[in-house]
Amino acid sequence: MELQQIKYFLALAQELHFWNTAERMFITQSALSRQIKALEDELGVQLFERTKRSVKLTEAGTFLRDQWLPLLDEINRIHLQAKKIHEGAFGTVRIGYPGSIAYSFMPDLIASISRTLPELKVDLVEPTDVSFEQLLLNYQMDLAFRRDPAENPALQSVCLYSEPFALVVPHSHRLNEENFTGLHDLKEEKFILSNLAQTTFYTSSLRQIFEDNHFTPDVRIESDFGAMVLGLVSKGLGVTILPHSYSFSALPNVRFITLPYTMNLYVTWRKNDNSPVLKNILKQVTEAASKYMVEGS
Repeated sequence: MELQQIKYFLALAQELHFWNTAERMFITQSALSRQIKALEDELGVQLFERTKRSVKLTEAGTFLRDQWLPLLDEINRIHLQAKKIHEGAFGTVRIGYPGSIAYSFMPDLIASISRTLPELKVDLVEPTDVSFEQLLLNYQMDLAFRRDPAENPALQSVCLYSEPFALVVPHSHRLNEENFTGLHDLKEEKFILSNLAQTTFYTSSLRQIFEDNHFTPDVRIESDFGAMVLGLVSKGLGVTILPHSYSFSALPNVRFITLPYTMNLYVTWRKNDNSPVLKNILKQVTEAASKYMVEGS
């Protein structure tokens, strides 16, 4: 018994006319008759009562119609779901990201994914700098946005765009884009920064900025969470240096002063991952990043 035979039977059970059913199913009337006869022989039951003028369902045929019809709908639904999975339009994708792009690139990307792949579930995680590669390799994450490229040869990284660092000061601060001349303007300021002794790519970038300017910041508050740092600056508790992406947060009482230093944003994934979902997401990533290639640094 084949699924197609059941489809022929259900179509004939609805039409109760061999010629109309054959046209609907795009086969000849004789081929339809053979398929129905083969199904009856295999089941050992008569499905239709046939006369020259009419076709009627038998009691057994009526029973099978009522049982098979919802099953066929479920099979069709399952087949459609399988097709969506094959095309990468259904499933779950786990994406890691740094907090700095939570106000700009990430909302744009997720909006694009929601619009073009509405049945795809997105799981967002903000991993630490030391763990994101392992999360990818352990299949706990499918895609990661980082400030540095992956070192593991099993991972693939592509640079999406660059953006400047910015000095962030309270809105009432004496410094602005016009009168800022360099970090030496900040020798009396209290800083709010990540622990500069850390070995992350981000903190090494900060150390490089300070070393280039022969400047030692007076760090009074340490935090690795950019949103917290930004909030503390807005309260007048100090100044900081952050990626310019944080300017999209629309947090009041802060001013961003662009610095002559940039940092990149990379997207990283497993080289051997042939998931159609990943392929679709990477396309969305490229399209979303194109805006920032123009607007960045």
